[in-house]
Amino acid sequence: MIYRNLFAGIFLLFVLAGAAAASGSIQTYLGDTVKLSGYSSDSQTVYLFLTGPNLPVNGVALDNINNRADQGGFTEVSVDSNNHWEYDWGTNSLGGRLDSGTYTVWVVDSPSDLSHLDNAEYSTISVSLGNPSISIVTPVIPGSFDLRSIPDNASVVINGDYKGSTPLTLSGLDPGTYNITFSRFNYEKFSTRAAIEPGSITEVTATLQPKTGTLVINTTPVGAQIVLDGISVGTAPVTSTNLAAGNHTINATLEGYIPVEEQVHVIADQSVTSTIELKKPSTVIPGISVPVPIPVTIGACTCAILIFAFCRPRAGR
Repeated sequence: MIYRNLFAGIFLLFVLAGAAAASGSIQTYLGDTVKLSGYSSDSQTVYLFLTGPNLPVNGVALDNINNRADQGGFTEVSVDSNNHWEYDWGTNSLGGRLDSGTYTVWVVDSPSDLSHLDNAEYSTISVSLGNPSISIVTPVIPGSFDLRSIPDNASVVINGDYKGSTPLTLSGLDPGTYNITFSRFNYEKFSTRAAIEPGSITEVTATLQPKTGTLVINTTPVGAQIVLDGISVGTAPVTSTNLAAGNHTINATLEGYIPVEEQVHVIADQSVTSTIELKKPSTVIPGISVPVPIPVTIGACTCAILIFAFCRPRAGR
């Protein structure tokens, strides 16, 4: 078999194909339409036939694989006045189904099959047909978060972005797993991971633990009974640990002294000392607006009694 190429050149283009073709070859998919074109200077008609996987060895017509080339089955294409020809090869309209693989399109200047090319002028085009891939795009159905905390008004950060304060509802979120952090002043941070399912609402409730500190309570004099936030904690000096950061109320009582109530602020992760000074009560003499110490008051009362005893009127006098 003598191969003689008298075509000035073959320019290959393809429509609806997904890959670029190298010189003399095309890569595309089964079902695509391939546009073949070229030039012929010696014939007014070119005869196309196809060989490849599971086809008759001498070829078949491009437009119907049931028409054998050795039985006169060719696809005839006219050459125009500019020696140019074109043919749109629909790989899905062949009278049958091609297998995936590499095929050869034969372009001949006469109706000659593969076994009779000795005296024909011809050229070839290699075409690789692959199975088309199918991609299924599933629509994304968003979901929502219902975020709460105990106590309320905790700041919420999701995947590093601040979203607001609890209670908080966030909608239109893509399905997936999110990192969530709740924070509030004087409370420990609470971090968790939560997943959004398509079309569903995910509820997350964070119970925040208060930050704590230590409170040391002293009294002058010592020995006072101490009640902290309504709970007896012992006799001063007394130390209370793991107290929630923030304001607390201290009540100190000691016999013979005026009870004292005092507010104290506990600082997280620190020790705070509160010293309470107790004072004895003072006595007020009638007619005297200034409080007088107890010894003076007792002496004044004694004098008043003696004066009354000597100066009171007596019977018969």
